[in-house]
Amino acid sequence: MAAPSDLSKLRIDREAHSAPVRKAVVRNLVLFAVAIVLVGAAAMVVRSRSVPTVQVLTASASASNTSGASAGGATTVTANGYVVARTKASVSAKTPGRLAYLGVSEGSFVRRGDVIARLDNADFDAAVAQAEANIASSEAAVIEARADRDQLVIEPRRIREIRARNPDLVSQQDLDVATSRAAQAEARVNAAEARKRSADAALRIARATNENTIIRAPFTGTVLRKDAEVGEVVAPSVGGGLTRGAVVTMADLASLEVEVDVNEAYIGRVHGGWPARITLDAYPDTSFRGRVRQVVPTADRQRATVQVKVSIDDHDPRILPEMGAKVDFLAPDSARADAGAASRPVIRIPAAAVKTDSGTTVVWIVRDGRLVRRPVQTGPVSGGFLEIRSGLNGGEQLLTGGVESPTNGMRVKVP
Repeated sequence: MAAPSDLSKLRIDREAHSAPVRKAVVRNLVLFAVAIVLVGAAAMVVRSRSVPTVQVLTASASASNTSGASAGGATTVTANGYVVARTKASVSAKTPGRLAYLGVSEGSFVRRGDVIARLDNADFDAAVAQAEANIASSEAAVIEARADRDQLVIEPRRIREIRARNPDLVSQQDLDVATSRAAQAEARVNAAEARKRSADAALRIARATNENTIIRAPFTGTVLRKDAEVGEVVAPSVGGGLTRGAVVTMADLASLEVEVDVNEAYIGRVHGGWPARITLDAYPDTSFRGRVRQVVPTADRQRATVQVKVSIDDHDPRILPEMGAKVDFLAPDSARADAGAASRPVIRIPAAAVKTDSGTTVVWIVRDGRLVRRPVQTGPVSGGFLEIRSGLNGGEQLLTGGVESPTNGMRVKVP
């Protein structure tokens, strides 16, 4: 009889299978948590990248100058312009000719009367020599004519004395002939002297014409540009072709000033003698002291501006003609005291910070990382700045760039 089968071996060992299941569950949970973290991080990265970085500026009222660059009070208006020299000239020859010598270059310092250039003057030298020869010839003719006259003038007087003592010795005809010859001698002297005066005038003209071939500095200054080279033909005015008008352009750098165009709406805030702060485009971190020299008594009808000339008090070798400059006109302390303490502070911001939205002039304020639309009223543009007449109190952060189409509530970030 066969032995009974051991059925206990067919039993499922649940303890042996539970450990791998738990490990798989734990592994899946960890992977799921990592995936959630990665998705969240990716979402945060995408979200942060979707928030644009913008440029802002802080709206502030004009304040007294504290940099020490210029005396004065608050900025009343700003205008843009260029550095120019009050004394500037394009130096040319007074007579046409070929340039034979040029003794200066750009940057050369010359004093009044110094020789700058010289034209080919061989023909003028010859004309001077010929005029001098004519002078010598005319002087000899005068001497000869005077000698003849001195001899002939005595003859009529001697004949008169003889006729007075004995009229029968000489006739009236002899007296008339002698008198005529003396008059002719006097006429020859006068003619010789006239030819000498003419020769003198011709010599002066020849020397002046020869001197005109020498080009001298009309004032003390610095050569800014050479307009011609040796060998070129120059003339008092540009004649086209190979003819040059000016030889050099020079200026007195001690007379540099700034010419700016002030919007006529603000010209009442600019007065002669008031201080100004000058900032060159080439050196935006440096300012120079200036003073209003002149408000030109006429306006530009097309641009609605008035030209103002500002003298530069701080002479600096870095200031060069034709440099771009910005001028802040400052109210002196006496003017501010007269205006009183209750005067409204002026908020001036760059024109780029002001936008037009649906026909309304607005600025976009950055507040708590979001854009806020704020309608404002502005004055005319002057020097790239706008005066905010209402809508801002000062201290607001204004959007100036980084977003092409801002919307109310849009999230942004400031660097």
